Amino acid sequence: MTSNRRFHIAVMPGDGIGPDVIDAALTVLEAAVGGAGFTLDFEHLTAGAAAWRDTGTAMSQETFERAKAADAILLGAMGLPDVRYADGTEIAPQLDLRFRLGLYAGVRPVRALPGGVRPLADPRSADIDLVIVRESTEGLFASRGKGVVEDDRIARDTMVITRETCERLFDTSFRLARRRKVRGGRGKVTCVDKSNVFASMAFFRRIFDECAARHPDIEAAHHYVDAAALDLVRKPWAFDVMVTENMFGDILSDLTAALVGGMGMAPSADIGDGHGVFQPAHGSAPDIAGRGIANPLAAIQSAAMMLDWLAERHGVEACAEAGRRIDAAVATVLAAGHPRPVDLGGEDGTEAITRAVIDAL
Repeated sequence: MTSNRRFHIAVMPGDGIGPDVIDAALTVLEAAVGGAGFTLDFEHLTAGAAAWRDTGTAMSQETFERAKAADAILLGAMGLPDVRYADGTEIAPQLDLRFRLGLYAGVRPVRALPGGVRPLADPRSADIDLVIVRESTEGLFASRGKGVVEDDRIARDTMVITRETCERLFDTSFRLARRRKVRGGRGKVTCVDKSNVFASMAFFRRIFDECAARHPDIEAAHHYVDAAALDLVRKPWAFDVMVTENMFGDILSDLTAALVGGMGMAPSADIGDGHGVFQPAHGSAPDIAGRGIANPLAAIQSAAMMLDWLAERHGVEACAEAGRRIDAAVATVLAAGHPRPVDLGGEDGTEAITRAVIDAL
C-alpha cells in the first residue's frame, strides 16, 4: 500500500449554495483524512456564473489549466437563473470541464439509506441501490453552443454518438458493475436507449452488445428510456448499473434522486481516462444561498466518491477507507434522525449536519 501520498485537489465552490456545501465537504474531508497516511492539498479556484457576470469570463484559461493539473476537482454548483448568455442559455463551466477534459462517464449513485426519505410506499424501496452512468460529452449535449434557429421558424440540435466514446463508456459501466458485484451487488448492466426509433440509438445499443460480449461474467440487459422511467418508479430495486445517453441520463438521474430524498442526497462524479470532477448533482439554489440551510450531504458523499476514485487510480487503499468512513458516517446521521436536513423535513442547517457527520466519524 502506498502511504504519505499528497494529492492536489482543485476546489471550485461556484455559485449560490456551492460555497456553503463545499465548505462542509472540505471540513469533513479534513476530519476523515487526518492521520490516514495521505494528504489533500486544496487550491480554491474561481469559476461560474457570478465570475462571468463580474469579469466577463466564466472560467479563465489559467483556472482551467490549474484545474487540469490537479489530481481531482471538487466542485460545488454553478449557474444562476438570471445570468445567461445572449442566446438564453445558462453559464455552465462545469459542462465545459466535461468536454475539455473528456469526462465521458457521469456516475450518479442512488442508494436508500436508513432514516432517509423514501416516497415509494413499497417496503422494497429500502433496497434501492443503483448507479446511473450517463455519457457526458456527446449525445444531444453535443449540440451545446452549436444549435441553430432559422428565420425564427425552425430550430435544430443534433444527436452525436461515436463508437470510441461508447466503448469507453460501456467498459466503464461493466467494470463498475463488477466492483459492485464483489461487494454484494447484482452484477448487471442495463442499456437504456430509444433504439426502436432512432438510428443513433440503435448504433448505441449495438456497441453495448459488442462490449457486453467482452464481459460475460456480468449480466447485460436492455430497456427503452420511457419504460425505464416507468420501472424506476414501479420497481427501482430491480436495477443495478444503468448506462445511457447524455440527455436521457440527465433526466433519469433526477428522477432517481427523488426516490431517495431529492437532489440534496444526489452525489455525482464525471470521470474520464485521466481526470475526475466530483460534485453534488443539485443546482446552485440561489434562493437559499448563505442562509445556512442547504443540505451538504450530496457534496459530502461526492467527496467520498473522489476519495474512492483516487484510491482506484493511484492504488492508495487509505483513500478508499476514508471514503467508506465518510459514507458510513452519513448513513449513521440519517439513521439517527437528528439532526435532520431541512429538505428532508427536518429543521437543522448545514453546520449542524456537517458537525454530526464529523462526530459520527
